[in-house]
Amino acid sequence: MVDDAAVEAYARDGVVVVRGIVSPAELAALEAGVDRVLAEPSGRANVASAGDDPGCFIEDFCRWQDVEEIGQVALRSALPEAAATLMDSMSARFYHDHALVKEAGTTQRTPWHQDQPYYNVTGRGISAWVPIDEVPKGGSPEFWAGSHLGPWRLPRTFLDQRAKWFPEGSLAEIPDIEGDRSTYDIRQWQLSPGDVLFFSFQSVHSAPGFPFGHRRRVVSFRYLSAEARHAVRPWPTSPDFPGLADELEDGAPMDHPLFPIAWPR
Repeated sequence: MVDDAAVEAYARDGVVVVRGIVSPAELAALEAGVDRVLAEPSGRANVASAGDDPGCFIEDFCRWQDVEEIGQVALRSALPEAAATLMDSMSARFYHDHALVKEAGTTQRTPWHQDQPYYNVTGRGISAWVPIDEVPKGGSPEFWAGSHLGPWRLPRTFLDQRAKWFPEGSLAEIPDIEGDRSTYDIRQWQLSPGDVLFFSFQSVHSAPGFPFGHRRRVVSFRYLSAEARHAVRPWPTSPDFPGLADELEDGAPMDHPLFPIAWPR
């Protein structure tokens, strides 16, 4: 399902949509899995919207081991092979899952950011953003095409914009994209259940609120290329992996039960 045009687009833009790659059975499994995540949130769960938001934005991480339906799709679907193909990697190692639910009418935006600096890895990685519900174009993530080829950008907390992970001034800043959107090559797509947004860990992206009459349920699956390595950080990463630095040295391959090879199987 990933053709040469998709591979070329991903290499150029850092983001591509692959239509219809998730089966109805897999979507049903993810729907059941997200229901479990919402009913039984983990210690990593977070309400990422303000208290006065008319909707609600909830996220949770790393549920693949205790929510079977999420684990099945992470490891047994077409996603890891597609991820490896797009990354031009001989393998795809599963990194983690991220459930994101924006209820109908949520106004909270996800600000412009890169994912890579929040993580405890170096080397190439890719996210497979899988919507369970219809996502109109106005409620879909936006991407600065080609930004994955640029530098790491300073990660900040989403609600109060604090430099929590790297010191102020240590990395390039996200530019004021909203101040002059016409300067940037911004991409956004309408997505239906079965479609997947694949994007690089280094792609600068954001997401609007969801001003529609239904919720937006998504599970994003993160995969690592063959050359990815563990990066021990002196601060908690997002998500955090407590104790991992005692088991994997800095610079070691991510060869650990938490991060299984998903393709080839």
